[in-house]
Amino acid sequence: MYRFLLTPRWWAINVFVVLSIPVCLLAGMWQLARFEDQVDQHNEQRERGETAGDAEARPFAELLPLTAETVGEQAEITGTYDAAAQLVVPDRTLDGERGYYVLTPLLPADGSPAVPVVRGWLPGEADAARAPAPPAGEVTVTGAVQAAESPSEVTTETTGLPSGQLGVIGAASLINVLPYDVADAWITVRDADEPMTAVPATAPTGTGLDMDAFQNLGYTAEWFVFAAFAVFMWFRLFRREVESRRDAELGLIPRSRAAEGAVARTGSPVPPA
Repeated sequence: MYRFLLTPRWWAINVFVVLSIPVCLLAGMWQLARFEDQVDQHNEQRERGETAGDAEARPFAELLPLTAETVGEQAEITGTYDAAAQLVVPDRTLDGERGYYVLTPLLPADGSPAVPVVRGWLPGEADAARAPAPPAGEVTVTGAVQAAESPSEVTTETTGLPSGQLGVIGAASLINVLPYDVADAWITVRDADEPMTAVPATAPTGTGLDMDAFQNLGYTAEWFVFAAFAVFMWFRLFRREVESRRDAELGLIPRSRAAEGAVARTGSPVPPA
């Protein structure tokens, strides 16, 4: 009764199912591995964030170029604040309250590109006049190093801002308002001068449990469903073929109809009883 499995049509079906199942399972395992990698990155980033405040500061230059591992680490740099170029970054939320950052470029003592330093956060509407002046003379700044922002990461309007305001923290935006080169990274100070509040470091984008990570988990389930569906369809076709041939042998349907159906389905007629 099962000799129909050896017909060319069923050979094609069998080979397709046998190959599709491991392919689907391997694709699902790959997506699952990607999800697990992002979970591990999220846990590592959280652990670094919990210990960042107590970590020993490293020279700022040693942390460049930034990577997912070095973002949020404590950096130290010595230089002089450019008070005349101080900016405010509006519409920044801290602990659920709307306010703004106070950003002052630091000119390093070694002559390297200036470093944007977020000296703290103030509540309310952005107002450059309310921002405290930076310390005069040479200072040593310690804080968490952060990657340059991109416009897609900022929820507020980044164009058409008043003079003295900045929408996105990064070299691409600062180069338009400062007359010197700027590092494509910034520092948020560990201890802010009153009345400002220190801005906590943030995790780098593209890591952790973001939407892409859960998409990988969804793709994992989809590939496993595809593998199960291939098995289900094979079993359904097999059962229908067996039932059709059994009905023909029992005379429940005309043998000519069964033969025609078998030829249409499998390419071979029902064998004579």
